[in-house]
Amino acid sequence: MNTPDSLNSEQKNILYLVTKNWENLDNSQKVILTKIWKVLTYKWQLQIVFNLPFLMWWALDKSFVKVHEFDAIILNYLNLPDWALSFIGFGQ
Repeated sequence: MNTPDSLNSEQKNILYLVTKNWENLDNSQKVILTKIWKVLTYKWQLQIVFNLPFLMWWALDKSFVKVHEFDAIILNYLNLPDWALSFIGFGQ
């Protein structure tokens, strides 16, 4: 059903509003906002880079059985107590 709101030609999408406002800014304002965004996202990027090896190992562990078996073999060699293995998820 067509309502007056649905007949409105201007989109109410957030992405559209952000891009529209971005285009209306001066170049100096764009430069300042871009620098602020880079400072804010620097730590996020750094965190992703630091966690990437662990994320790749987790993905391999979930997709390949041999990786999980390798983890279990290493844990058996460490001879950890049962309570420590239960924290890791390998306890009985």
